[in-house]
Amino acid sequence: MLELKQEQELKQKLSPQQIQYIKLLQLNTLDLDQRIKDELEENPLLEEGLDEEEQREEDELDATAEEMENELETDEDDDEFDVEDLLNNTDDMYGYNSPGYNVDEEDRDRPMPADKTLAEQLQDQISFLNLGETETLIADQIIGSIDEDGYLRRETDSIIDDILFNQGVEVSEEEVEEVLKKVQSLDPAGIAARDLQECLLLQLYRMNEDVEGRQIAIEMLEEEYEAFTMKHFDKLEKRLDVSDRELKSAFDLIRRRLDPKPGEGEFSEETNYITPDFTVRYVDGEFVITLNGRNAPDLHISRHYRKMLEKLKAEKKSEENEKKAEVDEETRQFLKSKFDSARWFINSINQRRHTMSLVMDAIVQLQEDFFKYGEGHLKPMILKDVAEMIEMDISTVSRVVNGKYVQTEWGVYELKYFFSEGLETVDGEEVSNKEVKAELQRIVDDEDKTDPMSDQELADALEEEGFKIARRTVSKYRKHLGIPVARLRKEIVLDDDEEQAADDN
Repeated sequence: MLELKQEQELKQKLSPQQIQYIKLLQLNTLDLDQRIKDELEENPLLEEGLDEEEQREEDELDATAEEMENELETDEDDDEFDVEDLLNNTDDMYGYNSPGYNVDEEDRDRPMPADKTLAEQLQDQISFLNLGETETLIADQIIGSIDEDGYLRRETDSIIDDILFNQGVEVSEEEVEEVLKKVQSLDPAGIAARDLQECLLLQLYRMNEDVEGRQIAIEMLEEEYEAFTMKHFDKLEKRLDVSDRELKSAFDLIRRRLDPKPGEGEFSEETNYITPDFTVRYVDGEFVITLNGRNAPDLHISRHYRKMLEKLKAEKKSEENEKKAEVDEETRQFLKSKFDSARWFINSINQRRHTMSLVMDAIVQLQEDFFKYGEGHLKPMILKDVAEMIEMDISTVSRVVNGKYVQTEWGVYELKYFFSEGLETVDGEEVSNKEVKAELQRIVDDEDKTDPMSDQELADALEEEGFKIARRTVSKYRKHLGIPVARLRKEIVLDDDEEQAADDN
């Protein structure tokens, strides 16, 4: 049976301007730069820099200052020389003009030449292998399939299918495997391995045969890889028939001289540079918070187009023929649309700047000791604390914090760094979990490597240091710090006589 039912509900709907503001708020400095460039290209009414009137006032101030400076200058004796001229004159007694130390503004802003990516380096090396046309296609496909860590994690069948689809060339599995061996012979050693085991072995094969521990390391990785990953030292010594010292040499060789990630992210053509969004300094007992100037660009609506729009609004359609009136109306609608868009964009930029300044000011107030004295003085703080202080929504604070950085006297920090949960010490004092993590790292670094501590033992050790913490929390923090479980932290430690014998060899 159908029946009509009336319900009342409250919904919040964001306007296009609010959506634009939210999107701008979550951008960092570099992304905001690009967003502004895109908007300037799309909207002819939006211009960067001071408008004509402001620029005229700026020029008048500069001219006045220059006149005052000229009046204050005194005439100098013609016989006296200018120190600057002497410093800039780099001609030596033999007529050789050495380069001066002055750097033009244009040269200072000139970007440094970009280094080649690892993919490009591999392509350069491939050119020296004298490969045939089909082999070159295969090599290009393999190099293009290597991930940022330097591994080839794609199946051979997928590479064959891609070559057939993209190039229309059919190749066999044997041909791909043969070319892969040649790619794996390139630098850096271990490149294009299918897994960690192959990556480590490729590097060991390249080493001289007389390198201590090499042969045992190869046998261990080839025959007892699982026991190696689990660090079952007793099993390895028995199965490989080696001593503690010999096994330790093999492990040390792998740990200290082999690279588990030969690519190290070098395949990415983009280099991410951190550009601080804020600068915080403590000067004469007060904090000086500066927002990066690129977060507050000078944007204005073109005076020329604004006058054109006002003129079109003032004209009446009856003054001209109907066709021209229709054209003028289309132009007016276009200009009005772009005018509104430019105005909204400028307002959103200004609102973004205001919100970011409020959030940064609140963070400095809540973490005052850190900005005064540095690390070790971080207090527990969550997004809600900042949101309540500036009377804004937590989601707004989260957008400001995400991907933003601040330059302090102690270095550059991501804003997320200042947010951490609080833990209570045995004395009832609340401390930041970052302080607990630092203490956990110190305990692990100092532990007996022949008998690493379990998570419960680590929790007990932390409690002895005054931190009341559960075992499961220790486990979570250990994972955050990238510390493996106790079994995988175990190492072979030789006694003094064995260590001396190892050094002698």
